[in-house]
Amino acid sequence: MRASTTLGEPVPGAGAVARPRKIIHIDMDAFYASVEQRDNPELRGKPVAVGGARERGVVAAASYEARAFGVRSAMPSVTARRKCPELLFVAPRFEVYRDVSRQIRAIFAAYTPLVEPLSLDEAYLDVTENRKQIASATRIAEEIRESIRAETGLTASAGVSYNKFLAKIASDHRKPDGLFVITPQLGPSFVETLEIGRFHGIGPVTRAKMNQLGIVTGFDLRRQSLEFLERHFGKAGAYFYSIARGVDERPVCANRVRKSLGAENTFSQDIFTFDAAQAALTPLLERVWEPCERAGFAARTVTLKVKFSNFRQITRAHTKAEGLRTRQDFEAIARSLLATVFPAPRGVRLLGVTLSSFQAEPSAAETSQLRLLI
Repeated sequence: MRASTTLGEPVPGAGAVARPRKIIHIDMDAFYASVEQRDNPELRGKPVAVGGARERGVVAAASYEARAFGVRSAMPSVTARRKCPELLFVAPRFEVYRDVSRQIRAIFAAYTPLVEPLSLDEAYLDVTENRKQIASATRIAEEIRESIRAETGLTASAGVSYNKFLAKIASDHRKPDGLFVITPQLGPSFVETLEIGRFHGIGPVTRAKMNQLGIVTGFDLRRQSLEFLERHFGKAGAYFYSIARGVDERPVCANRVRKSLGAENTFSQDIFTFDAAQAALTPLLERVWEPCERAGFAARTVTLKVKFSNFRQITRAHTKAEGLRTRQDFEAIARSLLATVFPAPRGVRLLGVTLSSFQAEPSAAETSQLRLLI
């Protein structure tokens, strides 16, 4: 799918910036599930969930066929099965997903060193200056999508714009297997039409608060003063003020040093028992431990994050004198922290786990490897 406009040379009268940046956001389509369908022809065209099929299992990813029934990531497996009785569960293969991610990152590297990975299946690219000296960011996005399809057999959606906020919005606009461009001329007016829940960085709680204040769309948000937004949303107010106008000055950070590594899930249904919480914690432990282990890092601190149904949030942490060396140690500490929460005063709507206090500062090569693996 091609966009009707391109982001190439600067647009006269687009604002104070003489030369807009050219940012691409690449997002793989239903990544884990698509890899499983690619590797197993019997799964193609069928509703697939990557995750545990057991009673207390959790969906890690869902194919588009499954999403049509309302199946979503972080959903309890029993709920997913109820929504889609024909749902096929597949155990996750994280090593395979990481291998495919490395292929995709190699494609990115052929165009620009300014790549900021967000996860295995998602990244920002700054192609304002690029290795192939291609003037059009739209053309680069098209070439990247074609290369991903040819080399991996998978599809990716791309958003092209002059900042990170709009590039991510654009990549969601024509999913799956789509490409959309938001030019400097289009940016502010495009933002005005968006429902506030589609803004990256505005979650369910903030959306509900904004709705109570009469802010439902980007147009409503743009009408608010900076003072009003800071009064109601603190430091985030300035960010909301800017993005409502299509402004986002955040750079693409290719060399961002990671001081911690974490993962979290918000559940479609609250969790009330320790056994169910343990089951939900397991895939998070996997997602956090594997990159650290492969990069050879030893974290000293394990932090557990818990958010209850009333949105009250607590953290529990444990720091060892020496870095964690085995996954069993990591799991034991995480589960012992979880045990302190139960019996829970309310249902649990979110769990998160983080490793931090790495025993030694990683080298530049190690840092690059860790970014590649997450």
